[in-house]
Amino acid sequence: MRAIVIHAARDLRLEERDAQPPGKGEVAIRLATGGICGSDLHYYNHGGFGAVRLKEPMILGHEVAGRIEALGPDVSGLAIGDLVAVSPSRPCGACAYCRVGLPNHCENMRFYGSAMPFPHIQGAFRQQLVARADQCVRAEGLTPGQAAMAEPLSVCLHATRRAGEVLGKRVLITGSGPIGTLCVLAARAAGAAEIVVTDLADSALAFAQKVGAERVINTRTDPDALAEYRAGKGYFDILFECSGAAPALAGAIPAMRPRSVIMQLGLGGDMTLPMQAMTAKEIDLRGSFRFHEEFAMAVRLMQQGRADVQPLISHTLPLAEAVAGFQLASDRSQAMKVQIAFD
Repeated sequence: MRAIVIHAARDLRLEERDAQPPGKGEVAIRLATGGICGSDLHYYNHGGFGAVRLKEPMILGHEVAGRIEALGPDVSGLAIGDLVAVSPSRPCGACAYCRVGLPNHCENMRFYGSAMPFPHIQGAFRQQLVARADQCVRAEGLTPGQAAMAEPLSVCLHATRRAGEVLGKRVLITGSGPIGTLCVLAARAAGAAEIVVTDLADSALAFAQKVGAERVINTRTDPDALAEYRAGKGYFDILFECSGAAPALAGAIPAMRPRSVIMQLGLGGDMTLPMQAMTAKEIDLRGSFRFHEEFAMAVRLMQQGRADVQPLISHTLPLAEAVAGFQLASDRSQAMKVQIAFD
């Protein structure tokens, strides 16, 4: 089978790998679709991110869906031919954090396509993937492309749960990449009354508008647009900060109400925070990292028609054009979510 393997920055190759039979409690999946994530792009463009660097060739990818082609022993609830979304989250279930219900903080997490440990954890961008049956969520009624969006949608659902009560709240989202736009869908499904999205690019903001944002603001061309929301100590109840850019966070603080909540999703490096302003307003700053049980929720929301991710899938390229797909995904002026068709 062929797999998408990163060797170093800008050194992406299609390579042959041996297919494996499923073991006990496992299934073999013929991959249909894989979405290129921001972390995949960090490996492709920079050879890693922060202190995390590639030390050996690694198969990329963790946003995937496919059809089951073989069942290992002791697998129930799944059948050959089922379309499944595959969660890349594989906590150990035995560490201190797993035991207290925090599997996303598992000390022994094996998350597809990660260079954090060494040897690296190989990813899911391969024509056949052997996965645990409990990673697979049946995705009938969805296309493979939609099913592959369960992973990034799960990230946003986890952040929405961390934000607390969203029903009837006014929401500001900074950064209109795939996570920012999916946060529009997650916040809307949770009952947000109003959603405003900011970004530096009109092309990205157009996608936020497609999925239901009441207003989009280009803070590059209209840097003072948030000023109207500063009256009366602020307007917004919840901020989903998805850009990872310190200026976006600092610029949003004056528009936040006292005792509002900031959900930090963007990972752009360390930030200098306006702590005095945040303290005076009693603002809660909360982190959001990965997900676990939200994966099945994401599939159900899509199946119920409560989260339409289709408008965000901007391009689908065949496996043979994987390098071109990564180049396209790196260009925010052209792409939102680029997916690779493996079948």
